[in-house]
Amino acid sequence: MPVLDREEYIEQAYFFHAFRERVLDGLPSQDVLSRVSEELLSTTRLPLAVSYLATEIKTIGLMAPAMGRIGHYFTPFQTHVIAEAEHDTSRFPMDQALLILEREARYKADGPTLSGLFVYQFEAMSRNRLGYGKGLEAIAADPFFNEDWHDYILLLRARLGDVDFADLIFVRSAFYVTEQKRRNPGFEPKFPILFGEKEGKIARANRGRDPLYLFSALQRQLGYPEVPRPRRPDEAEARIALLEQRVAMLENRLKSAESDIHNEVDLAQLRVKPEDTAGPPAGWGKHEPT
Repeated sequence: MPVLDREEYIEQAYFFHAFRERVLDGLPSQDVLSRVSEELLSTTRLPLAVSYLATEIKTIGLMAPAMGRIGHYFTPFQTHVIAEAEHDTSRFPMDQALLILEREARYKADGPTLSGLFVYQFEAMSRNRLGYGKGLEAIAADPFFNEDWHDYILLLRARLGDVDFADLIFVRSAFYVTEQKRRNPGFEPKFPILFGEKEGKIARANRGRDPLYLFSALQRQLGYPEVPRPRRPDEAEARIALLEQRVAMLENRLKSAESDIHNEVDLAQLRVKPEDTAGPPAGWGKHEPT
């Protein structure tokens, strides 16, 4: 899959933004996909891709399988993010997935650095627990990354958990090579250098710490794109939901009470009338002499 033209990523960013906003407004995904393709720049290939998604989602109700079938346009990372949001048991909301892809497309349109793109995708995967195995495979298949990056990303699958993530950046940085050459002028790195001097310094300063601190420092110092944070539970929304639940319970009780009132049993109807019997028993009402 080749790298797309800049105008494609600009339109992708608009598409993911418009899709997210309208889904949050309560519009069905099928309707959004059917209409938003008309707004996209017709000189790009995105309108055709979106039309295909609209057709497929009406058939199977999912978007990720269709994105995987047109892998010449959508990257495996984009497909993986949407697939994780579409899982039945997933806690990863679709609006969060679309926002991640929107920012990624905007960053690609602005001319990304490979290190910045990789860190953004890796952080998005880490923060939202999208799975390191399939996630790293999807990242490695991004057409922006060359063979050196592809090998490095796949190597991470075997090293994560055993080696600190900051060290995995530090030993592939120009700053690490500079430090080694100060000690040994004849030092030559065994692997390609993928990160710059500043990335190496920041990584060394964050060794042994939470990787989220490393991501935040790279964003502050080097302008790396910021990954959207998962939404925190809104206390007001939770209280409203609880009130709605209690109101529903009260309504059910009122309906039950009204039903009992309307179907009240008439005891007079259950009374046995003398004429409906064989008459009173013999001697009924007579007193025996004492």
